Amino acid sequence: MPAALPATGAWRPGDPPGRRRFAALATDRPFVLEGGGQLRDISVAYETWGELAPDGGNAVLVCHALTGDAHAAGGIGPGHPTPGWWDGLIGPGRALDTDRWFIVCANVLGGCQGTTGPASPLPGSDGRPYGSAFPVVSVRDMVRTQTAVARDLGVPRWLSVVGGSMGGMQVLEWGVMFPERVCSLVPIATAAAASAQQIAYGSAGRKAIGLDPRWRGGDYYDAEPGDGPTEGLAIARSIAQITYRSDDVFTDRFGREVVESLDGFSLWQRFQVERYIEYHGAKLARRFDANSYLLLSKAMDLHDLARGRGGLEDALSRISVPTLLIGISSDTLYPPYQQQQVRDILCAQGTLCEYVDIDSPHGHDAFLIELDQVGAALSDFLTDVEKEQR
Repeated sequence: MPAALPATGAWRPGDPPGRRRFAALATDRPFVLEGGGQLRDISVAYETWGELAPDGGNAVLVCHALTGDAHAAGGIGPGHPTPGWWDGLIGPGRALDTDRWFIVCANVLGGCQGTTGPASPLPGSDGRPYGSAFPVVSVRDMVRTQTAVARDLGVPRWLSVVGGSMGGMQVLEWGVMFPERVCSLVPIATAAAASAQQIAYGSAGRKAIGLDPRWRGGDYYDAEPGDGPTEGLAIARSIAQITYRSDDVFTDRFGREVVESLDGFSLWQRFQVERYIEYHGAKLARRFDANSYLLLSKAMDLHDLARGRGGLEDALSRISVPTLLIGISSDTLYPPYQQQQVRDILCAQGTLCEYVDIDSPHGHDAFLIELDQVGAALSDFLTDVEKEQR
């Protein structure tokens, strides 16, 4: 019989740190969030690969997607229950070549793998986690906390900032918020602002968690295994998993194959595709946190480069560095037109910008799967940027 799922899959102080390093900020004054909340004593977990050049000029920041974390490369080990999510791209001789570049990836604010989030101890509470007391964060807040990593490492300017999906949102915000601190940008399978359909998907996932009675309004961290909001989190992940792949991939892989025989019908007989999304829901619950899922999916829905900046064109006018936008031909969650919109505005404003289309049937997840295509575009672009910086 399978073991009961933990109430949270969050990494917590006292767990093996693995390859994590930690940057601190807001130790002497509050960190005021875009939405008005405040945090103190923030810890930002990050990992690095390669060696930093004496002038800090070879550093590349990789930004992770919704359920990613700082463990972008490397195997399973103490503190790291899963392999690096971009392991095939980061390493000696790979597209993000650690013999040439110093690669950095930080867990985002509100996450659950070492950076301050809802499962973290609330300052002054004798170890009690934030839970429902953790405020709403935005992509802009995430980027501001990442500056602490650059400070600690001694990186005055990133050679490039790279990321897909929610990571791509961070990339765009780096370019708009800190244009003098980036040499180039690579937003992948992302958008300048969340669309109505993207918000609808995110809302459905959050409601699944909120309706789970074991969520307990966000205060569930003392629950026993099997008594946490894992069913709601698994359903939220199932909804998202459907949007990450294309109809062709689901049809080719599963068709109408069944798990239980259809000799006589019942409501809960399953098709193989149902078992697939159930598996991924349970898999996520073992390594992620329901409150973090709520916060980060909300941050994605709030993402809007134009907010408070006089419109999208004015916001993008702050980006003047070479930019490579990468889209995916079969992506129905973040369709290519969203990346092409950014490309068109940047080009019209005179910014050196190109768009590369990844030809793949795999949908949104192709930026995690089609590593040959993504890697070739990345490597060529970074090589050109590096030459320009010499």
